[in-house]
Amino acid sequence: MPAAELRSSGSPSQQPGQEPGQEVGQELGSGLRRGPAQASVPSRTQPAAAPVVTAQWCARRGWPVHPLAPGRKTPAANCTRCRNGAHAPADCPCLPAGRWCHGFYSATLNQERIRQWWGQHPGFGIGVSCGPAGLVVIDIDAHPAELPARDRILPGITIGDQIDLRGLANGFHTLGVLAALRGRENPAEDATTLRVRTPSGGLHVWYRATGNRKWLSSVGSSPGRALAWQVDIRAHGSYIIAPGTRTDHGTYTPVGEAREPAALPSWLAQELDRTGHLPAPSVPAPRPVPPRARQAVLAAGGGRAEGVHTLATVLAPVEACGQAAEGAGFSDALNRAAYTLGGLIAAGRLPRQEAEQALEDAALRARPGQESRIRQIIGSGLTAGMKKPLHATGGRW
Repeated sequence: MPAAELRSSGSPSQQPGQEPGQEVGQELGSGLRRGPAQASVPSRTQPAAAPVVTAQWCARRGWPVHPLAPGRKTPAANCTRCRNGAHAPADCPCLPAGRWCHGFYSATLNQERIRQWWGQHPGFGIGVSCGPAGLVVIDIDAHPAELPARDRILPGITIGDQIDLRGLANGFHTLGVLAALRGRENPAEDATTLRVRTPSGGLHVWYRATGNRKWLSSVGSSPGRALAWQVDIRAHGSYIIAPGTRTDHGTYTPVGEAREPAALPSWLAQELDRTGHLPAPSVPAPRPVPPRARQAVLAAGGGRAEGVHTLATVLAPVEACGQAAEGAGFSDALNRAAYTLGGLIAAGRLPRQEAEQALEDAALRARPGQESRIRQIIGSGLTAGMKKPLHATGGRW
């Protein structure tokens, strides 16, 4: 079946007198214009694409889909057996049998299964499982809400008391401020990628993840992981509503001309890294250390001068990363340093507070602005290292 192309009649540019995040001239009808490798496009005069057509189009792009409850943006309910008996999605008998329990865990690319699900339940909406689809979606909200504390507006970026925040009202504004600080285009205005207007006046900006990074979601703008106030990230562990999906509150409508996600911009990738949207690296098993490095660390005694020398030796690889390009082994160097210091602390050879602070200071000099990521790595490395004290008699090397 040839795919269809999603068509819109406007762009997300805000006009005078509009509420933030809403557009002029985009009251779309519905319909399909067929074309090779194109998405289904609602138009003013043609009938809407059936959900099964949109779901199949998504699956052909490698985006696993799962049913949403009719008229809602939440997954279709589990079967009675799954509702009454708690079990892990991986252990659910429904999934191998082709049933849709457990939300995005049931997402599929199987065209026959899609025809069955949406053919039998044409009122289902379409959810796309972001992680397996390789998608990173910027979810911009425009909900009326009280402005949070200044440290929650742009997590990790200090906003001084002298800055006038009047007029800052939603995610369009906070994301615009972040982009302006970095000298970049606001993703809400990125016409090179697929953007979808939500019924509540928000916007979904779809990007394609590159490389092997497993970006994490942040839903609800929690202080632990958030790009900006009222700006969530949909990636691994969450789903996004497919364009063209209709709910009781309206239709998820594409805007602009782009119908495919562009590659995630490098500056946004750096911001996501900085704000904790990558999992902390797993602590590697102890590896052989070059004899000279081992001797330099173990030779340090308990005195102040020796302790300073030990810290300098352990921190040297981390500090060297400050002279290299981003991503040049920094996470591994910091992880190993934290692991080694954890062993020295456990052996009573270094005071924890001094060692941890010195390591954090060195890491921030090498990679300024990555506080959250750095603390994650240091925490996991120290915890693992302290389980195996590093004694001067040979320790765990």
